[in-house]
Amino acid sequence: MSARSTKRPQMTLDDFEALERGAPETVTLEFIAGKLEVKPVPDGDHAEIAMWLLLQCMQRRPDLALYPEQGLAVEQYRAGRARPDGSLAPRGSFAGKGEWADPSEVLMVVEVTSHDSDTDLRDRPEKKDGYAAAGIPVFLLIDRDRHTLTIYSEPEGGTYLLDPAFAHGTTVEIPDPVGITLDTEPLKDFAT
Repeated sequence: MSARSTKRPQMTLDDFEALERGAPETVTLEFIAGKLEVKPVPDGDHAEIAMWLLLQCMQRRPDLALYPEQGLAVEQYRAGRARPDGSLAPRGSFAGKGEWADPSEVLMVVEVTSHDSDTDLRDRPEKKDGYAAAGIPVFLLIDRDRHTLTIYSEPEGGTYLLDPAFAHGTTVEIPDPVGITLDTEPLKDFAT
């Protein structure tokens, strides 16, 4: 167990959920690794990347939907709460599930980095570990600072065993159970 995982959470899960319910619509809160996180409001390039991926997924896997900002209950050991930029799951997976859904039907989560001081810790190690702990098969990190896509897959023991990174502009294979190919050339225009 890492030193990080032995620290006490900042608040209880009930306190977090009460705080999140009362937050204004312009603020998105998450509870990652026992800490309250404020997710920044996306900029236009962030939105364009999300739309690019949404269209790619719809064209290649019409049986699935890429749900934006769906709340997921992750990190069994800390009862974390995350709102990925996208959650790829069979259509209808979140009907009647409430604000913080069980991620068991999610095939892939997506995060697009933001240009803020917390993105390095929040999007790269903390959320990755939470998604792996929840058993989500694939985590796609679209990193605008590094101009890469990293595909984390094969979760085991709270970590992903595979994590190849690809430069924007390359053709990328997202492994099963997603099983799609992405031409990432358009990302060069939005990764500024």
